[in-house]
Amino acid sequence: MDTTDELAQFLTSRRAKVTPEQVGLHSYGRRQVSGLRREEVASLAGVSVEYYKRLERGNAAGVSDGVLDALADALQLDDAERAHLFDLARASRSVASRRGRRASPQKVRPVVQRMVDSIGSPATVSNMRGDYLTANALGRALYAPMFDSREQPPNAARFTFLDPAAQQFFTDWEKAAKDLVAALRSEAGRNPHDLELEYEVMELAADSGLRLAVFSAEPGTRSAEALDLLASWTATPGATDRSPQRR
Repeated sequence: MDTTDELAQFLTSRRAKVTPEQVGLHSYGRRQVSGLRREEVASLAGVSVEYYKRLERGNAAGVSDGVLDALADALQLDDAERAHLFDLARASRSVASRRGRRASPQKVRPVVQRMVDSIGSPATVSNMRGDYLTANALGRALYAPMFDSREQPPNAARFTFLDPAAQQFFTDWEKAAKDLVAALRSEAGRNPHDLELEYEVMELAADSGLRLAVFSAEPGTRSAEALDLLASWTATPGATDRSPQRR
Protein backbone atom coordinates (compact mmCIF):
# COMPACT_ATOMS: atom_id res chain seq x y z
CA MET A 1 0.00 0.00 0.00
CA ASP A 2 1.22 3.52 -0.85
CA THR A 3 2.36 5.46 2.21
CA THR A 4 0.06 8.36 1.28
CA ASP A 5 -2.90 5.97 1.33
CA GLU A 6 -1.73 4.58 4.66
CA LEU A 7 -1.55 8.05 6.20
CA ALA A 8 -4.98 8.93 4.83
CA GLN A 9 -6.57 5.73 6.12
CA PHE A 10 -4.85 6.03 9.49
CA LEU A 11 -6.11 9.57 10.12
CA THR A 12 -9.60 8.72 8.86
CA SER A 13 -9.89 5.61 11.00
CA ARG A 14 -8.63 7.32 14.15
CA ARG A 15 -10.95 10.30 13.63
CA ALA A 16 -13.88 7.90 13.41
CA LYS A 17 -12.99 6.39 16.80
CA VAL A 18 -13.16 9.63 18.80
CA THR A 19 -16.53 11.04 19.83
CA PRO A 20 -17.15 14.75 20.47
CA GLU A 21 -17.89 14.00 24.12
CA GLN A 22 -14.44 12.41 24.56
CA VAL A 23 -12.73 15.67 23.62
CA GLY A 24 -15.14 17.97 25.46
CA LEU A 25 -17.23 19.08 22.49
CA HIS A 26 -21.01 19.38 22.52
CA SER A 27 -22.88 17.42 19.89
CA TYR A 28 -25.88 19.19 18.37
CA GLY A 29 -28.38 17.75 15.95
CA ARG A 30 -28.02 14.73 13.77
CA ARG A 31 -24.46 13.77 12.86
CA GLN A 32 -23.52 12.01 9.63
CA VAL A 33 -20.27 10.64 11.03
CA SER A 34 -19.75 8.43 14.07
CA GLY A 35 -16.62 10.22 15.23
CA LEU A 36 -15.19 13.69 14.85
CA ARG A 37 -15.72 15.86 11.81
CA ARG A 38 -12.67 17.11 9.92
CA GLU A 39 -13.53 20.63 11.04
CA GLU A 40 -13.49 19.52 14.68
CA VAL A 41 -10.11 17.81 14.38
CA ALA A 42 -8.67 20.87 12.68
CA SER A 43 -9.98 23.13 15.43
CA LEU A 44 -8.63 20.90 18.20
CA ALA A 45 -5.21 20.71 16.52
CA GLY A 46 -5.08 24.45 15.82
CA VAL A 47 -4.78 24.16 12.03
CA SER A 48 -7.02 25.24 9.18
CA VAL A 49 -9.65 22.88 7.82
CA GLU A 50 -8.01 22.89 4.38
CA TYR A 51 -4.65 22.06 5.93
CA TYR A 52 -6.10 19.09 7.79
CA LYS A 53 -7.98 17.92 4.70
CA ARG A 54 -4.66 17.93 2.83
CA LEU A 55 -3.13 15.77 5.54
CA GLU A 56 -6.06 13.39 5.45
CA ARG A 57 -5.49 13.01 1.71
CA GLY A 58 -2.02 11.74 2.59
CA ASN A 59 -0.07 14.89 1.74
CA ALA A 60 2.30 15.57 4.67
CA ALA A 61 4.69 17.84 2.80
CA GLY A 62 6.02 20.50 5.15
CA VAL A 63 4.12 19.30 8.21
CA SER A 64 5.99 20.04 11.44
CA ASP A 65 6.45 17.81 14.46
CA GLY A 66 4.44 20.34 16.47
CA VAL A 67 1.44 19.89 14.18
CA LEU A 68 1.77 16.12 14.35
CA ASP A 69 1.86 16.29 18.15
CA ALA A 70 -1.25 18.48 18.14
CA LEU A 71 -3.03 16.02 15.84
CA ALA A 72 -2.02 13.11 18.03
CA ASP A 73 -3.47 14.93 21.06
CA ALA A 74 -6.67 15.80 19.21
CA LEU A 75 -7.16 12.20 18.09
CA GLN A 76 -6.18 10.85 21.54
CA LEU A 77 -3.52 8.55 20.11
CA ASP A 78 -1.59 6.25 22.42
CA ASP A 79 2.23 6.10 22.30
CA ALA A 80 2.35 3.41 19.60
CA GLU A 81 -0.20 5.21 17.42
CA ARG A 82 1.62 8.52 17.89
CA ALA A 83 4.90 6.95 16.78
CA HIS A 84 3.13 5.37 13.80
CA LEU A 85 1.70 8.75 12.79
CA PHE A 86 5.19 10.29 12.79
CA ASP A 87 6.55 7.35 10.76
CA LEU A 88 3.77 7.65 8.18
CA ALA A 89 4.28 11.41 7.90
CA ARG A 90 8.02 11.00 7.35
CA ALA A 91 7.42 8.35 4.71
CA SER A 92 4.78 10.46 2.99
CA ARG A 93 7.09 13.49 2.90
CA SER A 94 9.68 11.58 0.91
CA VAL A 95 7.44 9.40 -1.25
CA ALA A 96 7.26 11.93 -4.07
CA SER A 97 11.04 12.05 -4.43
CA ARG A 98 11.27 8.26 -4.39
CA ARG A 99 8.65 7.65 -7.08
CA GLY A 100 10.04 6.66 -10.44
CA ARG A 101 13.37 5.58 -8.98
CA ARG A 102 14.50 2.07 -8.27
CA ALA A 103 16.17 1.55 -4.92
CA SER A 104 19.79 0.52 -5.19
CA PRO A 105 20.34 -2.98 -3.85
CA GLN A 106 22.29 -2.96 -0.61
CA LYS A 107 25.46 -4.94 -0.65
CA VAL A 108 27.85 -5.90 2.11
CA ARG A 109 31.31 -4.46 1.60
CA PRO A 110 34.19 -6.97 1.59
CA VAL A 111 35.69 -5.42 4.73
CA VAL A 112 32.39 -5.91 6.57
CA GLN A 113 32.14 -9.50 5.35
CA ARG A 114 35.67 -10.22 6.61
CA MET A 115 34.79 -8.69 9.98
CA VAL A 116 31.61 -10.78 10.26
CA ASP A 117 33.48 -13.97 9.31
CA SER A 118 36.15 -13.27 11.95
CA ILE A 119 33.64 -13.02 14.83
CA GLY A 120 33.59 -16.15 16.98
CA SER A 121 29.92 -15.74 17.92
CA PRO A 122 26.82 -15.84 15.69
CA ALA A 123 26.75 -12.62 13.67
CA THR A 124 24.37 -11.29 11.04
CA VAL A 125 24.05 -8.13 8.95
CA SER A 126 20.57 -6.86 8.14
CA ASN A 127 18.93 -3.68 6.93
CA MET A 128 16.02 -1.72 8.34
CA ARG A 129 13.55 -3.69 6.21
CA GLY A 130 14.56 -6.92 7.91
CA ASP A 131 16.54 -8.30 4.96
CA TYR A 132 19.39 -10.52 6.15
CA LEU A 133 22.23 -9.65 3.79
CA THR A 134 24.90 -11.92 5.21
CA ALA A 135 25.99 -13.91 8.25
CA ASN A 136 28.96 -15.92 9.43
CA ALA A 137 28.74 -19.71 9.67
CA LEU A 138 27.35 -19.65 13.20
CA GLY A 139 24.84 -16.97 12.29
CA ARG A 140 23.59 -19.02 9.35
CA ALA A 141 23.32 -22.08 11.57
CA LEU A 142 21.40 -20.15 14.21
CA TYR A 143 18.96 -18.87 11.59
CA ALA A 144 19.16 -21.91 9.30
CA PRO A 145 15.39 -22.17 8.65
CA MET A 146 15.32 -18.56 7.49
CA PHE A 147 18.36 -18.84 5.24
CA ASP A 148 17.09 -22.18 3.87
CA SER A 149 13.52 -20.96 3.43
CA ARG A 150 11.91 -21.08 0.01
CA GLU A 151 11.09 -17.41 0.59
CA GLN A 152 14.25 -15.65 -0.56
CA PRO A 153 16.19 -13.47 -0.09
CA PRO A 154 16.12 -14.02 3.69
CA ASN A 155 13.74 -11.51 5.24
CA ALA A 156 12.46 -11.60 8.80
CA ALA A 157 8.89 -10.51 8.01
CA ARG A 158 8.55 -12.68 4.89
CA PHE A 159 9.81 -15.74 6.75
CA THR A 160 7.71 -15.13 9.86
CA PHE A 161 4.41 -14.70 8.06
CA LEU A 162 4.77 -16.73 4.86
CA ASP A 163 6.84 -19.77 5.83
CA PRO A 164 5.08 -22.42 7.97
CA ALA A 165 8.47 -23.36 9.44
CA ALA A 166 8.46 -20.08 11.37
CA GLN A 167 5.92 -21.50 13.81
CA GLN A 168 8.53 -24.02 14.93
CA PHE A 169 11.49 -21.68 14.51
CA PHE A 170 10.47 -19.20 17.20
CA THR A 171 9.83 -20.42 20.73
CA ASP A 172 7.29 -17.59 20.99
CA TRP A 173 6.01 -16.96 17.47
CA GLU A 174 3.27 -14.54 18.55
CA LYS A 175 5.74 -12.29 20.33
CA ALA A 176 8.11 -12.35 17.35
CA ALA A 177 5.24 -11.55 15.00
CA LYS A 178 4.05 -8.63 17.14
CA ASP A 179 7.57 -7.24 17.32
CA LEU A 180 7.85 -7.45 13.53
CA VAL A 181 4.58 -5.65 12.98
CA ALA A 182 5.61 -2.91 15.39
CA ALA A 183 9.20 -2.39 14.30
CA LEU A 184 10.11 -4.88 11.52
CA ARG A 185 12.57 -6.60 13.79
CA SER A 186 12.88 -10.34 14.08
CA GLU A 187 15.21 -10.50 17.07
CA ALA A 188 12.96 -11.15 20.06
CA GLY A 189 15.61 -12.59 22.39
CA ARG A 190 14.71 -16.16 21.43
CA ASN A 191 16.08 -18.63 18.90
CA PRO A 192 14.97 -21.89 17.32
CA HIS A 193 17.00 -24.30 19.45
CA ASP A 194 16.09 -23.32 23.02
CA LEU A 195 19.13 -21.09 23.19
CA GLU A 196 18.57 -18.00 25.32
CA LEU A 197 21.05 -15.51 23.87
CA GLU A 198 21.89 -11.90 24.47
CA TYR A 199 22.66 -9.76 21.48
CA GLU A 200 24.07 -6.37 20.62
CA VAL A 201 23.08 -4.44 17.50
CA MET A 202 25.52 -1.93 16.07
CA GLU A 203 24.91 0.50 13.23
CA LEU A 204 27.52 0.34 10.47
CA ALA A 205 28.51 3.99 10.18
CA ALA A 206 29.80 3.69 6.62
CA ASP A 207 26.75 1.75 5.42
CA SER A 208 23.57 3.69 6.07
CA GLY A 209 20.70 1.51 7.26
CA LEU A 210 22.79 -1.63 7.86
CA ARG A 211 23.08 -3.23 11.29
CA LEU A 212 25.48 -5.82 12.65
CA ALA A 213 24.01 -8.14 15.29
CA VAL A 214 26.29 -10.31 17.44
CA PHE A 215 24.87 -12.98 19.75
CA SER A 216 26.40 -14.41 22.91
CA ALA A 217 25.48 -16.62 25.85
CA GLU A 218 26.41 -16.26 29.51
CA PRO A 219 29.42 -18.51 30.22
CA GLY A 220 28.67 -21.70 32.13
CA THR A 221 24.99 -21.82 31.19
CA ARG A 222 23.16 -24.47 29.19
CA SER A 223 22.76 -21.91 26.44
CA ALA A 224 26.54 -21.51 26.26
CA GLU A 225 26.95 -25.27 26.02
CA ALA A 226 24.34 -25.41 23.28
CA LEU A 227 26.10 -22.61 21.41
CA ASP A 228 29.39 -24.51 21.64
CA LEU A 229 27.61 -27.56 20.28
CA LEU A 230 26.24 -25.50 17.41
CA ALA A 231 29.75 -24.21 16.68
CA SER A 232 31.14 -27.73 16.53
CA TRP A 233 28.22 -28.78 14.35
CA THR A 234 28.94 -26.04 11.80
CA ALA A 235 32.59 -27.10 11.72
CA THR A 236 31.63 -30.66 10.77
CA PRO A 237 32.09 -31.41 7.03
CA GLY A 238 28.73 -31.51 5.29
CA ALA A 239 26.96 -29.86 8.19
CA THR A 240 25.73 -27.01 6.01
CA ASP A 241 23.66 -29.53 4.07
CA ARG A 242 21.58 -30.32 7.15
CA SER A 243 19.40 -28.19 9.39
CA PRO A 244 19.92 -28.40 13.16
CA GLN A 245 17.00 -29.96 14.95
CA ARG A 246 15.10 -28.33 17.78
CA ARG A 247 15.89 -29.82 21.16
